[in-house]
This record gives sequence, structure tokens and C-alpha cells, in this order.
Amino acid sequence: MTQVEVPHAPDGQARTRTATVVAGGLVTVGVEEEFLLVDELSRSVVPRAAAVLAGAAHLGPTVQQEMTLFQVETTSSVCATMGALHDELTALRRTVDGLARRNGMRINATGTAVLGHPPTPPITDAPRYRRIAERFGSLIDGQSICGCHVHLGVSDPESALRVMNHLRPWLPTLLAMSANSPFWHGRDTRHASWRYLIFGRWPTAGPPPHFDSVEDYDAAVRTLLRSGAALDRGMIYWDVRRSCRHPTVELRVCDVAATVDDAVLIAALTRALGVQALLGGRPRRVVSQCELRAALWRAAHDGLEGRGVDVFNGRTVRAFSLVERLVQQVRGELADSGDLDMVLDLVARLRSRRSGAYRQRVAFAERGNLVDVVDLLSAQTVA
Repeated sequence: MTQVEVPHAPDGQARTRTATVVAGGLVTVGVEEEFLLVDELSRSVVPRAAAVLAGAAHLGPTVQQEMTLFQVETTSSVCATMGALHDELTALRRTVDGLARRNGMRINATGTAVLGHPPTPPITDAPRYRRIAERFGSLIDGQSICGCHVHLGVSDPESALRVMNHLRPWLPTLLAMSANSPFWHGRDTRHASWRYLIFGRWPTAGPPPHFDSVEDYDAAVRTLLRSGAALDRGMIYWDVRRSCRHPTVELRVCDVAATVDDAVLIAALTRALGVQALLGGRPRRVVSQCELRAALWRAAHDGLEGRGVDVFNGRTVRAFSLVERLVQQVRGELADSGDLDMVLDLVARLRSRRSGAYRQRVAFAERGNLVDVVDLLSAQTVA
């Protein structure tokens, strides 16, 4: 931990605060991405994760199993710069897609399966997954869904809590930016992120409360464990949480990003918010659970192409204006880390390309054929 002078504190005053400084930047970042496996010919999801994992055995924990056999997960190393993260995510996607292609498959970066999904997905044969399936029954039926988890290197519980509380009001904006799951069971759900609503069925999912102390946080976790709503700390599925495995704060609200650019943009903004919290930034007010859940549903429904809820005043506004407001909120932190120009460029690209959900719908609209959506996903996942 190092003392740093920050000229762009949230209230406009220069401050000195304690923050984690690594390799000239503030706070390390790691990203986990989950992908669906689709057959190259039928374009339906296929339960063949074992074939990909066998080919990836030499890569160690960078390629891992997920709950269902339709999925694989990649895990980046701990990165100090967004450039390094971009290169690594690009390489991981291409490597895993190459392994899939050797076995007649492709990987798709989408929150939900577009084609082919049996009522009960085949579960990976691992003791923990079997216990979850036994306890929670049909809740696992929707688990072939894919998210993106951003880990911020925050080493102590008090700092982690500050970061969590600071991220809470921005969870709907980050979800809208990542929205990439409009189709499910071969039909349009009329939502931009159907994955978020499916995952919300779990008793520990959704936004965490605002916690006033680490003791309050730990007490809430104990309550969920004692009640049986979670089998272990890994099942505390809040949209942002303290990781139970790493000294990190883990953002879990997002769909798996359609492209590497989208993933890096989300990671950069998340890190900037985390740095702002560590340097003394606080939300303008505590947003209630009711307000936050309503805003998250609107983000899941509209994505970037409709309207979103400004949680600080309750009004609905253009969804993309909330992205612009987020960038403005952390502009100083982005400048300090050297990420500002990159973020402005990626935001401009996102404005031009629009959300992953929108792109999927455009692909479908051309011929009314969901095969075209899968082909788009296969191409842009590794573009």
C-alpha cells in the first residue's frame, strides 16, 4: 500500500489516500469469461466441454470447466494495464476457439444459447456441482448462461467494502453496456440481457445491500449460509462481492462481452470506479434495494438502445447518457492510469456498433434465421 496524490478527487479537491499501486497503475485487474460451445454444422449448443478441456490441459487454470457441459471458462492472469488485458483476452479467446474447432465446434460469447437447449442441461461431473444440483433442483435448468467477471485487486476487507458500495449505483449502467443475451430457446425474449433475469432466480443473486461495516457484510453472508440459501461462500452470487478465493472485489453483473473491446471497456471503467472509492470517493447517496433492482431490470430489458434509470434521482433517461455520465464520473482516474484516450475510443466504437444484444437482433432481422445470429457470434467472439 502506497500513499499517492490524486489531483482529480470526486469533489474536485486534491487528496492523499491509500491505494494499491502496481507497476505504475492503480489496482490490478483480472477477467473471467464464460463461453458456450456450438456445433459448427447445426449451430446448436453441444455438451462437449470435456473435449475442449482435454486439449487445454497444458494451459492449467486459464481454461476451466463450468457448471454445465455446454460451457468453458477462461481466466486471465493478473494484469496491471488494459493493453496487457486486451492482448491476453484476445489470445485466450482464439486459443479456446481453436481447440473447439478441432472438435467441430466454435465458442460463442453470448449470455444465453441462441439455438438448442434441453430442459435440463447436463451438469459437469464434479462433487460441488452435484451437491448444488441436489439441493436446488430445477434452478440449474437455466444455468447454461455466460457472464463476465471483473476482479479488482483489493487486499483488505474495509477497502473492498468501500469499492462495493461505490460500484452499487453503477451496476445497471455496466449491465446495460454488456447486454448480450436477447435470444433464449430459439426466440426473442424482448430483453437485452435475459441471462441476468435467469440468474436472478438464485436466492443469493442480485445487487448486494449497502453495508456500513465489514461486520455487517460478514453477518449477511453467515445468514445466507445458515439458511441454506448458499452451500458455501462461492454461492454468494451478488452482482458485486468480495471474492471467496482471491484478495479481490469481483464484479459479476455483466453478460459475457460480445467482443474483447467491450470486455476491456467494462474492466477499465470498473477499475476507475474502484480507484475512486479507494481514494475517498463515495456515492452521492445510498441507493435503496428497491431503486436498484428496478434500475437493473430496466437495464436488462432495454440494454443501451432504450432508456435507463438514473438511480440518483429516479428519472428515466437515454441509456447511453448513463455511460457518458459514468465516463465523466471517472475521467480523472482514467487520465491518471493512462486509460482515458482508450476508453473514449472504445465508448465511441460502442456508440457506433451498439450493444451485443442489438447486433444479435440485426443479424436475425436480415433473413429471420437464428443461424445467422450464431454465425455472427462465432465471428465476433474472436475478431
